[in-house]
Amino acid sequence: MEKKVVYFEQKGPENTQEVLNIVKSRIKEGDIKKIVLASTRGETAKAAVDVFADAGLTLVVVPWQYGFKEVNKFPRELVAEIEGKGHSVHFGTMLFHTTELYGSNTPQVIANFLRTFSQGMKVCFEIAMMATDGGKVDIGEKILVIAGSGQGSDTAVVMTAFSSNRFKEIKVQEILCKPLVG
Repeated sequence: MEKKVVYFEQKGPENTQEVLNIVKSRIKEGDIKKIVLASTRGETAKAAVDVFADAGLTLVVVPWQYGFKEVNKFPRELVAEIEGKGHSVHFGTMLFHTTELYGSNTPQVIANFLRTFSQGMKVCFEIAMMATDGGKVDIGEKILVIAGSGQGSDTAVVMTAFSSNRFKEIKVQEILCKPLVG
């Protein structure tokens, strides 16, 4: 089997529209019902809601958890707007930032390993588990996950979702796009 992977020369928000177009093309295969999407400030979430308006799928938008920074940048009024369109927003615990909670550097070791692929790849794993832990995605469900490197989107993968306590069962089925250098 051959599949196309798009590599971006640079990471960052300038890739967002192309990522959404790549994902829109991939979902035409009909085997994806949910997209899990990282969005810190809401711009990427708004763009995705527009792009996928008629796609017949559900978006699960995952912003930063409350308390990660002094101010959560995701607008509260946008939550109601997104949910009003049949999608969901999940503010869960950012699992790779839990060394204080668990007293172990294991989450950071995993995060650093995933960053060898790209920052967006690390975030894809993290938000997929967050959405599954929060009941927004079913265990074993095939999902498409979109994330990025700071702002916007530059990484998209198809994954089989599992909760954080079943981390070893997560499977990346396809890499659709990522930055060449991460």
